[in-house]
Amino acid sequence: METTDSEVSLDQEIRWRWLLRPEAWLITRNTSFRSSEKGKESGVVNNVVRGLAVDKEGTPGSQGDRQGVSPCGVGGVRVAWHEFGSIENGFRNFRDRGGGDVGWFRMPIVTGINQSTHVQGAEVKPRLSRLSTPPSTLLARYGGDVVLRFSVKTEEEVAALADAVNVLFLDVWESNADWVDIRLSKDVVPSLLGLLPSSLQHAHTPLMHDLAQAIFESYPSITLEDPSPPTLEDHRPFSPMLQSSEGTDQTNIFFRNYQPLSVIVPWMRLLRSLFPSHVRMLNIGLSFEGRDIPALRVGVHPTNAEKPSGPRKTIVVTGGSHAREWISTSTVNYIAYSFITAYGKSKEMTKLLETFDWVFVPTLNPDGYVYTWENDRLWRKNRQHTSLRFCKGVDLDHAFGFQWDQDEDGAANNPCSESFAGEGPFQGVEARRLASWAKNETENNNASIVAFVDLHSYSQQILYPYSYSCSVAPPTLENLEELAIGLAKAIWVTSSETYSVTSACEGSIQSEGKSQTLESGGGSPIDWFYHELGVKYAYQIKLRDTGSYGFLLPSKNIVPTGKEAFSALKYLGKFLMGDKGIEEEDVSDGERARTEARQQGIMMQTAESHDELYEEEEDGNGFELRRRRK
Repeated sequence: METTDSEVSLDQEIRWRWLLRPEAWLITRNTSFRSSEKGKESGVVNNVVRGLAVDKEGTPGSQGDRQGVSPCGVGGVRVAWHEFGSIENGFRNFRDRGGGDVGWFRMPIVTGINQSTHVQGAEVKPRLSRLSTPPSTLLARYGGDVVLRFSVKTEEEVAALADAVNVLFLDVWESNADWVDIRLSKDVVPSLLGLLPSSLQHAHTPLMHDLAQAIFESYPSITLEDPSPPTLEDHRPFSPMLQSSEGTDQTNIFFRNYQPLSVIVPWMRLLRSLFPSHVRMLNIGLSFEGRDIPALRVGVHPTNAEKPSGPRKTIVVTGGSHAREWISTSTVNYIAYSFITAYGKSKEMTKLLETFDWVFVPTLNPDGYVYTWENDRLWRKNRQHTSLRFCKGVDLDHAFGFQWDQDEDGAANNPCSESFAGEGPFQGVEARRLASWAKNETENNNASIVAFVDLHSYSQQILYPYSYSCSVAPPTLENLEELAIGLAKAIWVTSSETYSVTSACEGSIQSEGKSQTLESGGGSPIDWFYHELGVKYAYQIKLRDTGSYGFLLPSKNIVPTGKEAFSALKYLGKFLMGDKGIEEEDVSDGERARTEARQQGIMMQTAESHDELYEEEEDGNGFELRRRRK
């Protein structure tokens, strides 16, 4: 069959990146493309692209959208996609007409360079490779920064470190009962040590020596330095009928890199168009800067006229409330995609989608997320104005209404602090939008939210209420712990990664009786959903890793992390249906024995981390169960 090369000129404004473009979602593998006469000036890719145009509403574009561009010739077969009425029919007819397998096409977007790229079939030449060194802008912003881990052993050390962090306005990355990770300029290290007791003078180790390089490598930046041809892996076919329903394959191009919001939203619209039987797209509300907070509702509602329908059980999964935690956004997308594509292929997964509605919110903080791509990779808060013009943003993780508190002397009271909780409950716009949406769902839309899972990074922890205090135990503590341990077991079975289980108040290492803490635990979304909305199971899961990369987890971890979270969410659904076991199909006896031993270790670790005395103390309101750390 005769083949024809065409040239496509591509312009760029930011940097070389590999991105999954909404305009290039469909292309064939091992097939040459010819441009028709009317579309010749746009090149082969444009004809293929326009043939599968997806309009701004996420549905296949009308024939009018393609005026001036006739159907592309694919493998010698002329195909007019609008004839088929839907993308799914387009897939089917494309194969029937000899078009070959459907596959992904990777389109480079280039900054400041006009570069001719030859396209034959799904092959792009030259192949692009990553830049080796950060640009001057990143070096200027982050070149002098380091991340130090301080080992803490006493409450006095925690309090001293909290005081120093508040005085110097330092960025606390993560903390638990044993250590605290702090990002700061190398020039500030002597000042910090001068404020700390002697026991902390040498109790720190560097986690990242070159923060600018780590930040640079988290972006999907590439150059034209490598002319090597694409590998066979690059041409992995894509179709709605995926071979595997248990998670997404490592080679899926969408999950090879972190994706910006401009790619995520059209991708969500495409999923809605491809799977209309069980996927709906919804808007949680508007962010401070006016962006939609997009979500996917995944579920099937079987009709049974003989059985009255009660409130629809709903599980809400959120990510991206802290803008710099890109892995949380990618993981929500991974879980959603895995659930969506498993329907009808796995009896177990089909039952989960028939029993529950799953609402996936990948970017609760879209303004902050966009800002991390365009300005500051390590931005944490949202982007709303505060009382200080030069200090923007509210920490959405502490902006909810239950037990919201603002320590007058603490960091949460200062708009320049990374953990600024606002000047009142629900001042954080996006937190208010999520709470309003959830209340409306339960009060007006016949929904019953039975579980809430908020994904964060990092430290590999599964946290349950309460976050605001360790002095008060949640009424259903044993149920929360039971399911949390099950989630940790499900993750271990999947990847052998250990996730510790503890209450959220322990996760933020608040010191009992001290006014100074490294981070306020009040205003937490899991506390609000659990206590105010009556959601029986509410968790915050802190994903990979444990500090080697922190918020700058390399993109090669997207799929492994996604598989862990997918297994945990699948276990959660089965648990709520009454199945509390973990299936281990196709596992050898030796592997099963090691898994059982490791699971026992998780339970022991959990018991040790919660080794407390439960005392009943009488007060004016009667008896109250209080938790005391030994």
